[in-house]
Amino acid sequence: MRTDQMLARLEPVFARLDREPERPAHLQTPQMSRHRIVLLSATLAFYLVIVVLVLTTSWLVRLDWQIMFFRPYEQWPQVHAFLDYLVVLGQRGPTAVMVAAWLGWRSWRQHTLRPLIALGVALLLLNITVGSVKLGLGRLGPHYATQIGSAELFAGGDIFPSGHTANAVVTWGILAYLASTTVTRRVLSILSGVLSLSVGATTVYLGTHWVSDVLLGWTAGLLIMLALPWFEPLIARTEAYVFGLREQWRRRLEDGRLSEPVAAALTPLLSAGGKW
Repeated sequence: MRTDQMLARLEPVFARLDREPERPAHLQTPQMSRHRIVLLSATLAFYLVIVVLVLTTSWLVRLDWQIMFFRPYEQWPQVHAFLDYLVVLGQRGPTAVMVAAWLGWRSWRQHTLRPLIALGVALLLLNITVGSVKLGLGRLGPHYATQIGSAELFAGGDIFPSGHTANAVVTWGILAYLASTTVTRRVLSILSGVLSLSVGATTVYLGTHWVSDVLLGWTAGLLIMLALPWFEPLIARTEAYVFGLREQWRRRLEDGRLSEPVAAALTPLLSAGGKW
């Protein structure tokens, strides 16, 4: 089938797509306001305090051990099955797929790649910051602890900060960050905060994390969400670059410089009337 015939048949479909709602004009991209900078600084200070308290084997480490010996999973065994499912909401794979599917649909509806790119940037920051601290401090979890009262640092572990907690903050928090209205953003911020703390508390209940792991994980995720406006120019440039590549391929398609199989594969993606 010739390329021009394919374009003619697909024109009604893409004409309908062009009538889908655009990104709301009133929605402002989050800015790095003075209030946000103050909150970011306070959160960073809290992050450093937690690290110091663990490094110095302070009262926080003693609290970790007290809760570990309390064994919450033995105190309330009736909720164990439910919490096994709840903790999945902090796992990277399942949550990333669910949120990416929603943001992908939203990107298609609003003709913008910003939601998906923002998610990608946030998860990349999460992997770099949380992953490096995990590997650098090498803390062992409660089930693998070797010395009572010790902070279990530099022992080859990877549980400080809690990845489940940090991932829950970032993955669900990105929905609040990208919300279309102020009210929705506030509601989703509260829900994501409660959900992330619930996931963190669940890991403590299951005995896979210390309390200090959860506190640092929650703080680490919050730092990423607060700092994300600094990366908005990168997000915008990435979106412009991808759309620029699409325009180049479209021109090549229209000039007939692509082979028929490649043209057939790219036509549905490139002929949307200049929009996503």
